[in-house]
Amino acid sequence: MSETRQKTGIPQLDEMLSGGLLPGKLTVVLGATGIGKTQLGLQYAQAGLGQEGQTGILFDMATRGDSQSHSEYAERMFQWKIREQSVDEPFDLEQIWEAGQVRKDYQHLFRQSGRRVTRRDMELDEWKEWKLEFVKKLDAAIAYFYSNFVHGVRRTVIDGIEPTERPSESFQFHAFEYVYHQILRKEYDWVARDLFRAQFRSNQELIHRHQYDFQEIGCLLLLTTHEVMLDDLIQRPIESGDVLSNANTIILMGKIREGNRMSRALHIAKHRGSAVDESLVPYEIQESGIRLLT
Repeated sequence: MSETRQKTGIPQLDEMLSGGLLPGKLTVVLGATGIGKTQLGLQYAQAGLGQEGQTGILFDMATRGDSQSHSEYAERMFQWKIREQSVDEPFDLEQIWEAGQVRKDYQHLFRQSGRRVTRRDMELDEWKEWKLEFVKKLDAAIAYFYSNFVHGVRRTVIDGIEPTERPSESFQFHAFEYVYHQILRKEYDWVARDLFRAQFRSNQELIHRHQYDFQEIGCLLLLTTHEVMLDDLIQRPIESGDVLSNANTIILMGKIREGNRMSRALHIAKHRGSAVDESLVPYEIQESGIRLLT
């Protein structure tokens, strides 16, 4: 496992994090809609180009039927033209070793789910239909992640998870748990077995030739919250089994009141195993992304 920390693309934030984020660990960024989470995620993904030679990949779990404006932001911030891998298109396993054919930046998992994110939002037949849809899309998700990792990608940004009263009832969290534990935190050859199945033996030599260490892959989860104010986020309880309890690093982004005006600020609530600056640091969202006002 590499000891090199992954840069976030925001130098002042890296300083607060004792050099950056630890690969092989989960980082969760929490904040309300429009607070700047997606920009932070894109800066982290773009920083991979300079550090690992490949930009990170984006996995959009929004259920609104549209994307999170990733393409627009990426092009404006970095002149980065995001290439999408559709979750509904058949994936040609014979092309998986050709980076020019399979190396894509973005996949959107749930385009046709409306705004429903929990089991209680659905009738029984709708719930059964969603589970069947999810199983079909899993193969496409496995192919997307694996085909990027074998070609050097070491950063994943998962965006679009919406707030619920009980995360355990959210099918977005259900999907995230699967992706995180069964793809991102799994040995490369076992991911390949899930992907190639009957064709695993015939591809075994190439699979081993393209091996990667899953402990070098960073994961940034962008989690939308009901809370807008930073103080409310800081006081938010962490339940046992909550995804936050398993995160190595938690970054909070929210509004703060300064006299008669509102501004944005960031706070690192958790950074396990490292010294951390726990200041409340104001920031601005500029054309080039987030800039901390330190």
